[in-house]
Amino acid sequence: MTDPAPGLMAALSQEMMRERLYYLAQDPLPFRKLNYTLPGHEQSTLAEADDYLQGQLEAWGYAVEREAVPVQAYRCDASKPKSHQYSPPDCGDPWYTAYNLYAKKTGSELPEEIIVVISHKDSQSWVDSPGANDNAVGTVANWELARVLAGYTSRRSIWFIGCNEEHCPWTSITAAEGARARGEKVIAVFNLDGLGRKSDEDHAAGLMTHVALYTTPEGERLADLVGAVIAEYGLGLRFSKFQRPGPGDDDGSYIKAGYPAAIANIGSYPYADSEYHKEGDTPDRVDLPNALRSTQAVLAAILLVDRDGAA
Repeated sequence: MTDPAPGLMAALSQEMMRERLYYLAQDPLPFRKLNYTLPGHEQSTLAEADDYLQGQLEAWGYAVEREAVPVQAYRCDASKPKSHQYSPPDCGDPWYTAYNLYAKKTGSELPEEIIVVISHKDSQSWVDSPGANDNAVGTVANWELARVLAGYTSRRSIWFIGCNEEHCPWTSITAAEGARARGEKVIAVFNLDGLGRKSDEDHAAGLMTHVALYTTPEGERLADLVGAVIAEYGLGLRFSKFQRPGPGDDDGSYIKAGYPAAIANIGSYPYADSEYHKEGDTPDRVDLPNALRSTQAVLAAILLVDRDGAA
């Protein structure tokens, strides 16, 4: 049987990722949050981003589902270090409606088994940050996977999910708990967050990095799979894996809901971006060649899980 991975990896477009990245994190949208609306506009910047992202998926043939989740904006605590100035909202703060966006491919042979690809599409609600590395880059990578796989006949179902992690509560919790309540069989979760982002020194040195964060033995096997495809296909990424002390980020929402085969794909650990959660997280700082290679690695891993099942 012909290996589909090389052709599909080659079809991933760095230029398309760049176009979406700058749309979401520079022009026409400066950032993506529910508590800011551009002058003269009727919707928040996150609502505008959702419409744009949904339109892209529909253009590729997906029927997009929206899942409403009530959220609040985080407060800003200026007494904390700049990168960690978020603080819980007060009970009297405004509530907004955030949406999880779902684009679902139904498997041809084992449709009940689901591979989830998830990324948070919002930027920080407590600061006016473009959120390019955190996490417009993960969003455009997720959408590029959806584009390339739109015409691929998968054995298992593949769900592409855009959630929100910079508002409170994280909307991936609703996605994961809903899957468990419905009895859905999620066999693998790939969280895309901060792909390719590392320290300024490593970036200047031209290092290409990919980190897989796992929590459980099932997650470690998934992380090892990503490392294996990076080597097999000669992607030139310096791969490393780390075990979290406990579930974290959007992959952690699935682990807490009872789906242990979940990992985060990221550029560095600990996260080494000097503009993390700051106004300087701009698109020009995104290492798109690295992000593209990381997206290729995740694609190859998805194809193996689709072929063989959970690790």
